[in-house]
Amino acid sequence: MLPPRVDVLLVVDPVTAPHVLEARARRVVHVPARQTVPTLIGELRGIIPGLVGVVGEAPGGGDAAASALAVRIADEVHRAGFPTVLFTDDPDIAPAGVEVHPITDPGPPMAVAGSVLDLVGSTPMVRLDRIGRDLPCHLLAKLEYLNPGGSVKDRPAVAMVDAAEAGGLLARGGTIVEPTSGNTGVGLAMVAAVRGYRCIFTVPDKVAEEKRQLLRAFGADVVVCPTTVPPDHPDSYYSVADRITAETAGAFQPNQYRNPANPRAHERSTGPEIWRQTAGRITHLVVGVGTGGTVSGIGRYLKSKDPSVQVVAADPEGSIYSGGGGRPYLVEGIGEDFWPGNYDASVVDRVVAVSDRDSFLTARRVTREEGILVGGSTGTAVWAALELGRSLGPEDVIVVLVPDSGRGYLSKLYDDAWMADHGFVRAQGVTAGDVLAVKVGRLPPLVHVHPDETLRAAIAVLDEYGVSQVPVIKAEPPVALAEVVGSVSDRLLLERTLGHPEAFDQPIGSVMEPPLATVGLGETAASVAERLQASPAALVLDGGRPVGILTRSDLLSYFERT
Repeated sequence: MLPPRVDVLLVVDPVTAPHVLEARARRVVHVPARQTVPTLIGELRGIIPGLVGVVGEAPGGGDAAASALAVRIADEVHRAGFPTVLFTDDPDIAPAGVEVHPITDPGPPMAVAGSVLDLVGSTPMVRLDRIGRDLPCHLLAKLEYLNPGGSVKDRPAVAMVDAAEAGGLLARGGTIVEPTSGNTGVGLAMVAAVRGYRCIFTVPDKVAEEKRQLLRAFGADVVVCPTTVPPDHPDSYYSVADRITAETAGAFQPNQYRNPANPRAHERSTGPEIWRQTAGRITHLVVGVGTGGTVSGIGRYLKSKDPSVQVVAADPEGSIYSGGGGRPYLVEGIGEDFWPGNYDASVVDRVVAVSDRDSFLTARRVTREEGILVGGSTGTAVWAALELGRSLGPEDVIVVLVPDSGRGYLSKLYDDAWMADHGFVRAQGVTAGDVLAVKVGRLPPLVHVHPDETLRAAIAVLDEYGVSQVPVIKAEPPVALAEVVGSVSDRLLLERTLGHPEAFDQPIGSVMEPPLATVGLGETAASVAERLQASPAALVLDGGRPVGILTRSDLLSYFERT
């Protein structure tokens, strides 16, 4: 029996009304136990509801004091002239004239969740026998992308909001603000949609457009910030989130990097699920590490059951977990450039650094060989698991966590053109790499300048190597594409200094032009020529990293020699 729709549902604390009652109410008002009824009736007169519902008990019974207060409220609201319905499983307690509706559905129970949030967790596990065919051990995948929001981050999203509500940090009508690479934002946006919160998310600019659109689809506001700035920079997506939180009334930032509810969610749910699903036979857990919550929470639980379980963190090259300095990389959602409070290094036995190339190509293999559409961070974890598995035996059981689907990366790692542009795949015939190999014998691989150097220094570099343009990068090679910030050419330098001798000592960063066009190492010579139609030179990328520069002269020289 479906309950009637009410204009205002009065829920007497500490009772939690069934989802169906709150969902069918136009407005839900939580009534404190000390609320005076005359004050409440005064507020109702300002609303002028058509039908008022009152609930003071949970299905199957509940708090006696709340139930008694609900009966009194229903009686006085009815006497004040408002049509009233009391939700209770005991019709004998209803005041005269007040409609009664059972709080428990009297029909046969249906296998239906109260809301999408009840579907978070209990994800399945599957064997990866095709991609792991050469391993002597068991290779299993925990499919966290089958959570309703599409990722493992649904679990901490629900847990962090639950904790905030319980602690009085987030009230109805409030705003959730969070820096996210996408998946935590989706989980929080899903919770917000069900519970009536506004969301504002800050994301780094390397996050795929599909993820940004997904956040907006839930009604969230998305603020895009630069990837290349340090965490404490005012423009970093962490700093921007802090500023928005401080400036927004009723805002709450879950802070997935430090919120203990994040790892606790995995310690209470994901870890026990893995232990049950493997019948306690798991010997190795492999997880991509980002905020540290997933690996720390699962790791704690598994080691509490069996201290010999090995926990392996898979990390992008350049991230601090595997010894990098936080330099940019292309894999999304894992790795960090600072140490999150939720990362418990004591439960991690080994950290494996994985390149962008191995991550993306392994993810594509998993999709094509196992039929499981996975994201780049899954490729990171599976590659680490394959490396680990070669030294194990037939009794060993590796569980690799699949945090999300590849649907959010169709314009990147599953786009052949994008993969080629970044030097991850090779075309047939003469490629940019072939042309560059001939040129490298005559010049250093990547002639460059830095933004804080002077124009005088840039002129010296052009003169020393006999080139007409160079990229401006803010680090020493090997560098990521995100660390290329501009370019300078002899034409630009002549324009700036001719008749202006003082300009020789200006910093390059104040006058530089946009970065050069890019071409993948494995793309065809024809693709290089096409890029050079609109750019004086092309920056060659190998696995997303700049490795050299090609010009029209380089192409002509190569074909003249061959």
